[in-house]
Amino acid sequence: MSSHHGVEHVGLPTQMKSKQGSFKKPPGPVSMDHVLLALRETREERDLRIRSLFSFFDSENAGYLDFAQIEKGLIALQIPSGYKYAKELFRVCDANRDGRVDYHEFRRYMDDKELELYRIFQAIDVEHNGCISPEGLWDSLVKAGIEINDEELARFVEHVDKDNDGIILFEEWRDFLLLYPHEATIENIYHHWERVCLVDIGEQAVIPEGMSKHVKRSNYFIAGGIAGAASRTATAPLDRLKVLLQIQKTDAKIREAVKTIWNQGGVRGFFRGNGLNIVKVAPESAIKFYAYELFKNAIGENMGEDKADIGTTARLFAGGMAGAVAQASIYPLDLVKTRLQTCTSQAGAACPRIGTLTKDILVHEGPRAFYKGLFPSLLGIIPYAGIDLAAYEKLKDLSRTYILQEDAEPGPLIQLGCGTISGALGATCVYPLQVVRTRMQAERTRTSMSGVFRRTISEEGYKALYKGLLPNLLKVVPAASITYMVYEAMKKSLELD
Repeated sequence: MSSHHGVEHVGLPTQMKSKQGSFKKPPGPVSMDHVLLALRETREERDLRIRSLFSFFDSENAGYLDFAQIEKGLIALQIPSGYKYAKELFRVCDANRDGRVDYHEFRRYMDDKELELYRIFQAIDVEHNGCISPEGLWDSLVKAGIEINDEELARFVEHVDKDNDGIILFEEWRDFLLLYPHEATIENIYHHWERVCLVDIGEQAVIPEGMSKHVKRSNYFIAGGIAGAASRTATAPLDRLKVLLQIQKTDAKIREAVKTIWNQGGVRGFFRGNGLNIVKVAPESAIKFYAYELFKNAIGENMGEDKADIGTTARLFAGGMAGAVAQASIYPLDLVKTRLQTCTSQAGAACPRIGTLTKDILVHEGPRAFYKGLFPSLLGIIPYAGIDLAAYEKLKDLSRTYILQEDAEPGPLIQLGCGTISGALGATCVYPLQVVRTRMQAERTRTSMSGVFRRTISEEGYKALYKGLLPNLLKVVPAASITYMVYEAMKKSLELD
């Protein structure tokens, strides 16, 4: 049984279902009057319905709801066990963060949610007929970049359409999404349906396959590639400075390194190796994306779960493995880039062309030389991702508690800030591995990770493992900001919004 059937029996009255054009929307901005008219409900009837739903959750008549009661209520409503969002629902309802939800907080959530659901209902109902047709729903999904075939569309409508007349009224729309705690965007609603829509097959139930296919995936890839290229170009001087500081065997002074770069190539010297850095963006992103999907599928099959439900730890592992595969695949480009950025300072002469430099490495050092420093590079991927993810989620939780009001979700700027801080923290923790990798890449003699570690510490001390950290951290804020701004601009240009 689907979740909306469960909601129906706790006090959501079944209204007489109307057909198209049966009511006229009141003028002015969206208000509760619009909601009541769409539901054909009086204020008293609505009050009774919400009070009944609160009483359903408050089975012990405590006068308030705690997390356990909300979780118990969702289970009773037959929300699928793999998709209990009791924690999120409790958090958005508990406006004063006192660990309990009283009726006024519950009522405020209901008011806000029904207004939100009415707004998106109206956005989908472009002809303002008072209902959502399959065609209108399909158009909205496509505009959101989601491909859905006829069978899936029919299943979606059937799941929400309680009386099976082929259209969705606001009452049905509300019952389907009333307890959904997240922002009701069309994409979120689709993914919510993906996870709660169960197909009965005898005594078992499975989540339908073949969903989440984005018709504009290639455009998202293009937008991401251009954003990455712009970000790397803007921060290329800091990247060159970081690399030079990392290989210095004496005290690393930023001013001296800047003078060296300027004397060797002027303004263009600060962008040496950036061409290869940009070339890496597209193949690295593509390999990482497809490898991530493969690892998620493999983990899901091994665990007997859908790939969307493999859990945070498994996703972290899949992301780390995908990153390792992508980095190993394009690693020769990274080594040549490092040689380009360091060759002049070491040789004291003009830097050779990429082709000449690549041939020289191959002839004098052999094919294995293109993978110098790969091991410390791969070694830092999963720790970095783990620290980054944990810090990001913690910072988002803190922002909800101390910055945002009531049940608001973090917006783009807060997400950007959280991502910047968590990324800087993750990068700092694994930075010694970056220094060792760069030194192994720059050396023309055969060496090992442990050998470089021991030599660096014995000759220069532990502080040497953090040479170049400042310009590396200075890259984080502009890189994240530029990537975000360019990505959003490209999404608009490619009509992905």
